[in-house]
Amino acid sequence: MVLNVRSKQIDAVVRMLHFNAPPTAALKPAAGVGDEDVYKVLILDRVTKDILAPLLHVNELRKHGVTLHMLLDAERQPIPDVPAIYFVQPTEAAVQRILEDLARGLYDSFHLNFSTHISRPLMEKLAAGVVASNSAARVARVYDQHGHFMSLEGSLFSLSLPDTYLQLNDPQAQDSQIEAAVAQVVDGLFCMLATLGVVPLIRCPRGGAAEHVAAQLDVKLRDALAGRSSLFTEGGAGGAGLAASLQRPLLCLFDRNFELSVVLQHAWTYKPLVHDVLEMRLNRITLHDASPTPGQPAGGKKSYEVDDADFFWSGHGKEQFPKIAEQVEVELGKYKQAIEDLNRQTGSHIDPLADPNDIMRSNTRSLMSAVSSLPELTEKKRVIDKHTNLATALLGAIKARQLDAFYALEEECLAGKADAAAVAQQLRAPVGSPADKLRLALVWLLTCESVPAEPECQQVEQLLQAAGADVAAWWYVKRMRRLNLTGKQQPGSASVSDGLSGFGGAAQSQLTTLLGTTFGQGLSSLTKGVKNLLAGEQQAAVTVAMEALMEGKPNPDTEAYAVFDPKAPAGRAQRPAGPFKEAIVFMLGGGNYLEYESLSCWASRAQPAPKHIVYGATDLLSGEQFLQQLSMLGHKSGAAPAAPAAPTATH
Repeated sequence: MVLNVRSKQIDAVVRMLHFNAPPTAALKPAAGVGDEDVYKVLILDRVTKDILAPLLHVNELRKHGVTLHMLLDAERQPIPDVPAIYFVQPTEAAVQRILEDLARGLYDSFHLNFSTHISRPLMEKLAAGVVASNSAARVARVYDQHGHFMSLEGSLFSLSLPDTYLQLNDPQAQDSQIEAAVAQVVDGLFCMLATLGVVPLIRCPRGGAAEHVAAQLDVKLRDALAGRSSLFTEGGAGGAGLAASLQRPLLCLFDRNFELSVVLQHAWTYKPLVHDVLEMRLNRITLHDASPTPGQPAGGKKSYEVDDADFFWSGHGKEQFPKIAEQVEVELGKYKQAIEDLNRQTGSHIDPLADPNDIMRSNTRSLMSAVSSLPELTEKKRVIDKHTNLATALLGAIKARQLDAFYALEEECLAGKADAAAVAQQLRAPVGSPADKLRLALVWLLTCESVPAEPECQQVEQLLQAAGADVAAWWYVKRMRRLNLTGKQQPGSASVSDGLSGFGGAAQSQLTTLLGTTFGQGLSSLTKGVKNLLAGEQQAAVTVAMEALMEGKPNPDTEAYAVFDPKAPAGRAQRPAGPFKEAIVFMLGGGNYLEYESLSCWASRAQPAPKHIVYGATDLLSGEQFLQQLSMLGHKSGAAPAAPAAPTATH
């Protein structure tokens, strides 16, 4: 069984769109039969709209009979003869709005689907309101969909909880706030497991937020197994059933403090670069038009979507950026060759002595072949154009910020080859944004074998302040490093530094010295001088830990990890015997594509047989987004000096 979180969630959504019919019945309309003539309205809130966005496009919704989709809090007119499918969060406001819609009789029937389990008080409020408005006949069914998470790829998901790291590490947070944050994470993980239909064995480091989440998830899974729910039985939500019980995966939870540097590093492969530099969210990238065409207003935006169906994204997403530039031109060459072949097939070269009837028959066949292949070629050209634009935008950012220089020096830090002098030299250089310089300084601080000497720290602080960086994040991480809470001396991760230092790589030249005055020369010619920038491959600390956990053999670095088995008697879970073929890795406090790439690259080459890993996080964060949380913690914890009070205005 290969865990594919995206396809399972799509299946669940399709079933919902067909009034929660059995899987075989729900999938028939896609083949052109069934209830496709039953038109319906889909009502979403802002969160569930984001859940659906990476899964189904508007044209795919139409295939399943959805003629109109609207937001719950928008003003909507009555459509009395059409059934409505609601997919919303189980909140007080959502239930109140549903009751108002029922009282007004907006739709013929109401199919209510909640993204996660609706509490008993809210269910009672819904029932009382339905009775009060005498609208019970309009409510067809009420479902808990357990779909409150975002599937971005077959092996990648997010809970879209961006501030979890801040919430769990805030020294000023109340216990109730921390418990609420943990409950959100537990609900999201439960939904993901219910959609997959698996009950995993749970492992996590002891003594932190990850163990707290694991314990609560264990309780929630036990309750589901003990109840009458069919979520984790044959034919349950994920459709995995019996197969899932015979071969259970590992679920490994990690706190973000397990390794901070990987979230702060600059990247040099395609997917991590697009996410970090172009601010990709929910598989969508928005580019600002810096040089609009004549007659067009300035400041325009263009949005692009990438997912598993994008052949270039899935095929080249793990490659170094200069290789991407080459591949764009290779694919464009293939497209041009295919167009030339079509032109030849459709009669560009006709023998004047040939029989006219033979010519007609040949041309007819060629035209039919051309017509059938045109949609595929058109889509291929659209994908090539999209990635040409994305690569060009990346190239512009690399040129403006000299990201290759920051990346190369961070690789040296990870390999233990960079010293304070090299870091200081880069911080003095008039290139890069203040955030780029702060990220470099933090990577150096976190990857030093021991805490740097105070004079070196003070020198770096002064250079960061001179560059205009917010050094609150620096002070916070420095305090954590001195308290041994993160970095290379983190307890229980002595071998992590060994795993991180297996690669190096230095930039022989920087992109800014290679770029011409225009992008018209072709992407590969502009990037040909940085082919050797990446000498090795990133291996995150979590990858080193997962290798040991999936092997299942006694290991001093993972022996102390807590074990939870929801199917075993409470308190009697034993260390699971390996090896494991599949695992789900979840990062509490935020993850990124660089960590995901590290895990998937290792899994695909694992010996004696490849592994399969699903990676998830409370949210996928760019380096600058994570910096903002570290900065806020610096101020809240008192690690950063208080800002001077603003002078009082005088009149």
